[in-house]
Amino acid sequence: MPARPPEPSIANLRDAPGDDESLALYWRFYWAVAAAQLARWLPRRPARVLDLAGGTARSGAQAAAAGHDVIEVLDPHLGRRRPGDPTRASRPGGNGVLATKSHILPAEFGAAAPRPGENGSAARTGAAGPAPVPGTAPFRGTAPAAAPVAAPAAARRVIADSGALGFLTDACVDAVVAENRVLSHHLVTEAAVAEIARVLKPGGRVLLSVDSLTLGMALLAEQNCWAHLSDVPSAEVLLVPWPDGTITRCFWADQLRELLTDAGLEVEWIRPRTALSPSTVEHVLATSPRALPRLVRTELSAPLNDDSLGVHLLASARRRDH
Repeated sequence: MPARPPEPSIANLRDAPGDDESLALYWRFYWAVAAAQLARWLPRRPARVLDLAGGTARSGAQAAAAGHDVIEVLDPHLGRRRPGDPTRASRPGGNGVLATKSHILPAEFGAAAPRPGENGSAARTGAAGPAPVPGTAPFRGTAPAAAPVAAPAAARRVIADSGALGFLTDACVDAVVAENRVLSHHLVTEAAVAEIARVLKPGGRVLLSVDSLTLGMALLAEQNCWAHLSDVPSAEVLLVPWPDGTITRCFWADQLRELLTDAGLEVEWIRPRTALSPSTVEHVLATSPRALPRLVRTELSAPLNDDSLGVHLLASARRRDH
């Protein structure tokens, strides 16, 4: 039996810019899994989707390509690249985004009315997307992957704080996608999740990913922060410094479940983004590059559980009807 390849340290998955591409095959698998999970999760009927990943993931473009009316929030404070990011986050004035004093969306989006003295124009680019879909019903359950529900459209972009959605009125979106660990960047995650719950329609759903405590502990160990590691079991909040000087918040599954529940959301499921280990994926794809679809199907068929192992946790939750 051939020797198994050494298991990469979880801390090595930071894959900071300039590092080698030793886990390039794993990240290719990771984003293929993320796309398949989102395709299954998105509503089957046309819906208004708020994307908070800010251009650092493909979620907004994927939802728009599926025919949904997408509002994509570009947060200028979350512009640093993170592990395996397919692109760098957009910054004000970059990628053709018009930075204006006002970050207010038009009333057709269910946006809050401009305050006196504010410019009511939107910060957005690209071809105009589809007209808002009136009377979109709340949706439930996990929809299987399906053909596009309408003609593809460009996501409408707004420059704003993704953790404070004051430019949107209450209960104005059908779904929120907070992919690429955006909520781990908001250290007071409770406030960001409360805003998500506020803008969701009753029955609306949120799909989010965060850094796991497994990743956080590995990063602390790599930086020889042993005293901090000893405090982890009793810590209610774990803020972990990254080698580039930024800080993210990490979660156990139980902590994430409690946070979502306290915000008035009903947790549908929590699972690791990928159950297959990076070394297994790298070994299989290096040996058989055509095995990617099979690996993705294997990942999607893994039973749902609250296991906190894995570098990132993925969760789906629904706003209660009452």
